[in-house]
Amino acid sequence: MQLKLKHSLSQKSIYLIALVVGVLVVCSLAVLSFLISRESRKNNEDFAMKSFERKYEALEREFLGIEEYQQLLKSLAERNNIEKPNNHFSILNELNHYQKLKRFNWAFQLNTAGKEELQKQILQQAIPKNQKGDFKWVKTYGSQTIPNLLVDYQDSLYWVNFDSLRSSQKTVYFGSTLNLDDLHEYLAKANQSQNNYAYIFTKNGICITHPEQKFIGKDVFSFTTLTAKDTLTHATSLGFTQGKTNSEYLNLEVTRFIKPLKTANFDGYIAVNYVNLLIDENVNVVRKYVAFFFIATFLLIVIVFVLFHKATNEAYLEKEKVEKEKNKLLIDNEKMHKKNAFIQLQQLKNQINPHFLFNSLNSLYMLIALDKVKAQRFTMNLSKIYRYLIVPPKGNLVQLKEELDFINQYMDLQKSRFQDELSFHVNINAEKALEKKLPYLALQVIVENALKHNIATIDQPLEIFIEINSDGLFVKNTYQLKHEFQQGEKFGLEYLQKTYSFFNKSKFYARKEGRYFICYLPLVE
Repeated sequence: MQLKLKHSLSQKSIYLIALVVGVLVVCSLAVLSFLISRESRKNNEDFAMKSFERKYEALEREFLGIEEYQQLLKSLAERNNIEKPNNHFSILNELNHYQKLKRFNWAFQLNTAGKEELQKQILQQAIPKNQKGDFKWVKTYGSQTIPNLLVDYQDSLYWVNFDSLRSSQKTVYFGSTLNLDDLHEYLAKANQSQNNYAYIFTKNGICITHPEQKFIGKDVFSFTTLTAKDTLTHATSLGFTQGKTNSEYLNLEVTRFIKPLKTANFDGYIAVNYVNLLIDENVNVVRKYVAFFFIATFLLIVIVFVLFHKATNEAYLEKEKVEKEKNKLLIDNEKMHKKNAFIQLQQLKNQINPHFLFNSLNSLYMLIALDKVKAQRFTMNLSKIYRYLIVPPKGNLVQLKEELDFINQYMDLQKSRFQDELSFHVNINAEKALEKKLPYLALQVIVENALKHNIATIDQPLEIFIEINSDGLFVKNTYQLKHEFQQGEKFGLEYLQKTYSFFNKSKFYARKEGRYFICYLPLVE
């Protein structure tokens, strides 16, 4: 009997499992990378929003400071001699030289005059004395509490805020002037940021401040992608508009936030531009780390799989070697067992031949004198019996039909010897069972034991029954043992036990039950 070895998992199965695990890891890490990138982008967009809010609040504070300064001038003019405000304003101008945001303060008295005369006087007074040249009126913007206007003078823009107080028949006009270049430098230093920049423009689109000085005083709708729709912040629930565009300053994609800026002396908008490259860089950094983690994890899985496969392969080869050696031992053991069984069979046959032949010849001798016909039939049966004994079947298995024919011939000879002292019956419950097999000489062994070890007389005849079923047959005889010990009592039964073990049949048994000794012989397919 040859045992076949199999992998618990075949090589193909192992590689398929590794492929499935690899695909699952790749998909898991891809999903993880997507989720982390999405979360990182969301966090960066939230940071861009907060950065815009901080920028807006900072610029709003500066413009509110300009408004408060104008209110301070008015308070100063009201508290002091309104007829001579220049005495105080000149002191403020001297102090402004030491301030970060330089302002030029001015005041003058004017009798009732027309609008053109007023504007002319304001323009003449609002520009510092050391500035010479022609004044150019740009435009006023808005109708705020504090009037203001833009003045273009010698390629520079000035933001003029003014107010007035009446005294008897005269009116005192006062205010402050900001050079937009100075405002640009001040705001650039006060609100430095590496991730965004801002510019401020009026409702008419005039740019008040911009990190690129050449754009100051220009129409923002001409050098940016801004449209009137972008300033409709009241249409949004957030109070500002947001969109992606290309920066006119950095020539990069930015997220642009636009929100109204309104003070007593200004009415316009702040546009804060956040560089999207910074968002993408942060997301790319996250993706890089996720990719590194993915590659490291995948390589680790590959290494573990290779080592595991190598270890299991070595273990399998070792196990295969042990199994082969074990198989060899089992085969050798089976061969030895089979050899022993055949040796026992030969011993059994050798034991049967002289003893059985001696008894048979004695019976034949008596029959020749009494009944020649019976003697002839006896001789024929004896010849068939010895032919059956001399030529054993291949594999030590024989069909039940053949074994049954043999035992009938054998019992005919025994009846010639024992006459009425012996009773033999066969009951066939399943005809198909006759095609199945059982060990060679199995019935002869059981019947021979019954004849050898039990009393058979006229008063106490020996009864032997054979009952054939679909899976096996019962052989039973009356249990009436002789007093003297008979050698070889267990030899035949041990032969049958070993033979059935060789064919993996464990149901064979021989035991006393009541007044009978019963043997059960399972059939082999």
